[in-house]
Amino acid sequence: MIISSQLNNMKPFEEPEITKQLATQHGLTEEEYQKVLSILGRTPTYTELGIYSVMWSEHCSYKNSIAQLKTLPRTGKRLLVGAGEENAGLVDIGGGIAVAFKIESHNHPSAVEPYQGAATGVGGIMRDIFTMGARPIAALNSLRFGNIDDTHTRHLLKGVVKGIGDYGNSFGVPTVAGEVFFDPCYQTNPLVNAMSVGIVEHENVASAIAQGKGNIVMIVGSATGRDGIHGATFASEEISEASEAKRPSVQVGDPFTEKLLLEATLEVIHAGLVVGIQDMGAAGLTCSSMEMSAKGNSGMEINLDLVPTRETKMTSYEIMLSESQERMLIVATPENEKAIIRIFEKWDLHCITIGKVTDDGIVKIFHQGKLKAEIPAETCVLGGGAPVYIRETKEPEYLGQTRSFDLNTISVPKSISDSVYRLLQSPNIASKRWVYEQYDSMVRTNTVVLPGSDAAVIRIKKSDKLLATKTDCNSRYVYLNPRKGAAIAVAESGRNVVCSGGKPIAITNCLNFGNPYKPEVYWQFKEAIAGISEACLALETPVTGGNVSFYNESPQTAVFPTPVIGMLGIVENESHVTTSFFKQAGDTIYLLGTNRGDISGSEFLVQEYGVTAGDAPYFDLAFEVKLQECALELIQKGFVHSAHDVSDGGLIIALIESAVAGNQVFGFDVNLPLNGIPFYRILFGEDQSRIIISGKKEHKDAINAICTKYKIPFSNIGTVIGNTEAKLNGEIVLDMSKAADLYFNSLQNKVYQK
Repeated sequence: MIISSQLNNMKPFEEPEITKQLATQHGLTEEEYQKVLSILGRTPTYTELGIYSVMWSEHCSYKNSIAQLKTLPRTGKRLLVGAGEENAGLVDIGGGIAVAFKIESHNHPSAVEPYQGAATGVGGIMRDIFTMGARPIAALNSLRFGNIDDTHTRHLLKGVVKGIGDYGNSFGVPTVAGEVFFDPCYQTNPLVNAMSVGIVEHENVASAIAQGKGNIVMIVGSATGRDGIHGATFASEEISEASEAKRPSVQVGDPFTEKLLLEATLEVIHAGLVVGIQDMGAAGLTCSSMEMSAKGNSGMEINLDLVPTRETKMTSYEIMLSESQERMLIVATPENEKAIIRIFEKWDLHCITIGKVTDDGIVKIFHQGKLKAEIPAETCVLGGGAPVYIRETKEPEYLGQTRSFDLNTISVPKSISDSVYRLLQSPNIASKRWVYEQYDSMVRTNTVVLPGSDAAVIRIKKSDKLLATKTDCNSRYVYLNPRKGAAIAVAESGRNVVCSGGKPIAITNCLNFGNPYKPEVYWQFKEAIAGISEACLALETPVTGGNVSFYNESPQTAVFPTPVIGMLGIVENESHVTTSFFKQAGDTIYLLGTNRGDISGSEFLVQEYGVTAGDAPYFDLAFEVKLQECALELIQKGFVHSAHDVSDGGLIIALIESAVAGNQVFGFDVNLPLNGIPFYRILFGEDQSRIIISGKKEHKDAINAICTKYKIPFSNIGTVIGNTEAKLNGEIVLDMSKAADLYFNSLQNKVYQK
């Protein structure tokens, strides 16, 4: 493939001969190239070949995933815009207000250029939100890295965190929640998933559509450069040693320009000046022109000579495929042209009319007086002429080994207290404070619950309601049992929202997997989709959209299958907001759910014995639904001072986090019934559907009555105490001051290798 550095040196540029070999270099299969020839009835031009290569890439067409994605539950009473209909999902929360939210990946760019890769991931997802007419009010993320003791991993971690922080902080949207997970499978292929949440009044919702013959097409925002060319194709292939040479495929972001673009975009949308608008993300001008035309059953004529460029001698191929950031495509009526230009000029941004809408369904691209591309828009897009595949599946052989592992061969820890202290130092357990303190979590003054609790809670101005939101996925569970693990990811993200006082209402997802052409990977993907479907149907949380990221693997290994769930919930009023931290000495600690001592797939098993084995932990979806309903009623009736779900690290880690993560370090005195289960398994097991709550002793009967109504096991397991000593079953004593030090400082110490 001829890349931009070569194009710079060619005077004048001569388009290469179009051959099957060149099409293959562009990522098209021989079958797909033959389909292009059939559609056009001729050999494509170089620009047309580039257009089809990006639009039919996995990243844009979802050709290997769309058939499975259509099986997800995508309808619901609150849903205004569903999956695939617009730039982001949209749900109604009442009072004429809707929430736009979405999560996407920027994995491959972050692997080769962590700072810009992560920064532009944030910028791209923000544009998806405000292109809907919504003002972004919160950002979240989900990050995966390799072994933290490795120098390159620490380089990636520092670059990604700084990129997210610098872009989000400068743009002025709080980063309120997220997760960070480490495992050697992510060593050369980190995962960087960015989520954004925005608010829009119903009458201001915009659509990514081109319609109305004779309407004008305008490009607004930054000038177009050569950065990001073939970014979509780059995201649709495996990471290899050659990936470092593809740094030009990584976009370069400018958050200050994006802030101006946000304000100008919302102003023209809210003034009713646009027919349609779409951001230029993956595949840039190509994707926006093709998708808007296809959605409106229309076409476009575009003159690339009018596109503002920041580099000389750019070809039509480069202009169409550039993924330069902070750009939008607008369709408007001719009479609104001057008003739109005035607004963008006020914000010191480019606003140029580059074409017009047609009614023939064809996108025609002109450059330097020549017709460079003439393509039926419908043939490029998902659900239209883009190829759709259902790949071969095969259950992975490794599952035979992991599931046959005998947990009874695990020896009893010599010292439970030492095991607890070691577990607190695990980068997957230790507080991520070093990460989230680099993010501005309070800008715009709407953040009610800051990072560090179960879910973030954000205030909505002009409404009594609040939003609770969370990203979640234990990819180790999904590796051990893709269907159950993916269902657990949905359930746990919902449980976190409930523990914060919210009712889960919808999800977005970012599905990170390996190469779909490998039957074992496609089996994981298909099973995970089934698990998400089952959980979303049970919890009544439809899928509003998201992102599929395949090819997350290196020549050595594929990443764990990682279907990250972004959950959105509604908190009816501020009095229901709950955090995970103990509030006062003397409160009773209650457990909702049953301790089963299931250490399968647990962090304890990995940290103490170096073993990732067993099944995903015990999980009963029907019980989970009742647990969440029960916990939410307890919170809404005022019986709960703190609520924290039991997850990574098990019951003991949940208790310690409740004791140390608030404004004061507490101790606790807990007695746990063993019921014939080894004590260490009760402490470290990660069996699901358990919540620790604290509250007044005198509310025990009322709590018991509600739990009985929902048939949820309920037990008084101990008391919050005012000193920093923690007792377990009258024998094991833990120092909460030491625990707090390990919990809050271990990750930072590992990052800087102290």
